[in-house]
Amino acid sequence: MSDIAVGHEAYSFACMRCGHGWEQAYDIEHHTDARGHEFVQYVVEGHVVPSPLSRPVCANCDGHLVRIMRPGRVSSALRAVAGGQRREPRHWPLSGLLHPFQRRAS
Repeated sequence: MSDIAVGHEAYSFACMRCGHGWEQAYDIEHHTDARGHEFVQYVVEGHVVPSPLSRPVCANCDGHLVRIMRPGRVSSALRAVAGGQRREPRHWPLSGLLHPFQRRAS
């Protein structure tokens, strides 16, 4: 059995349908099959999961219109909202914070 190279990646996700946001870290295992072809497996908490880059699904609404961003985007947006709420109470849904990330129709 050969050694398995493992990489680590994290992403932020935002559903453009319902506004739900989340972050997830992945272990990326690099394997070689019996024929010598290389492949990767994405692993979360010991379970093999589909690639988050192929067709992410919103856990809140099962929507597939999901924006993938660099890690920390969702948590930093939520911290900004929490900071704003301390000064002036408001309810800002995550969907409102996503406005700068949404593409404009041309």
